[in-house]
Amino acid sequence: MPNALTRRLEEYTPLTDADRSQLAKLTAQSTLTIHPKHDLVREGDAPKSVYLILDGWACCYRTLPDGRRQIVDFAVPGDLCDLNLFILDRMDHSIAAITRLRVAEIARDVLHDVITNHPNITIALWWQEMVSKSIHREWIVNVGQRTAFERIAHLFCEMFLRLESVGLTNGFSCDFPPTQTDIADATGLTAVHVNRTIQELRRQRLVIVDRQRLTIPDMPALQEAGLFNSEYLHHRRLDRHTLSNKVFDMNGGLGRPTLQVVSQAS
Repeated sequence: MPNALTRRLEEYTPLTDADRSQLAKLTAQSTLTIHPKHDLVREGDAPKSVYLILDGWACCYRTLPDGRRQIVDFAVPGDLCDLNLFILDRMDHSIAAITRLRVAEIARDVLHDVITNHPNITIALWWQEMVSKSIHREWIVNVGQRTAFERIAHLFCEMFLRLESVGLTNGFSCDFPPTQTDIADATGLTAVHVNRTIQELRRQRLVIVDRQRLTIPDMPALQEAGLFNSEYLHHRRLDRHTLSNKVFDMNGGLGRPTLQVVSQAS
């Protein structure tokens, strides 16, 4: 099975064997292990590397002077923690471990070499950044317009599909380690409100949350409850845009179309 980064990027652009080999090398870069509730990087730090999540969950967050925290994204295996680290002089947010976190530390010169010599990977990284911005826009809508019930239902749908796209689900179940406080900080609610809302989702048999495990008995019903439309995630883009199935081969120019797509689940 391809590593999570390869699976993530192949959602957007087909890759050659050479591309996949290069991505495997990136996942084998020097690794760091971060304990839960510890920061990987902090706001104001001067970033030296880009971090690839290999195992575990992280969150990107901002804090106010009085200590209040807003989580602006969750990061799961296969996610590159903000490619903007490649050009930023100072971090404008922090990244913390939710679970025990293992990351690959990719130096700027290594990433620059990959971008220079592997155009398919470059295109896929552009897509990943576009999707990241799309997710951030959706989170703004979530906090600004959806009800508490809709916000949490929407978050469950999104994170399940993001995990499914990299092979980290089992049927309609997946790990879901964020605490109710984490969910509150991601949705602009209090932990008490989150608790009541999850209980209501359970009562309506839309979710089962037990021991950091999420099960969704009826995905269409949960999507309806959260006013969820998965288009903003752009998963399985190639299933809808077949003109993108041309692969750049560094040894032979533009290769033959080699589209291989797993049909989108109903």
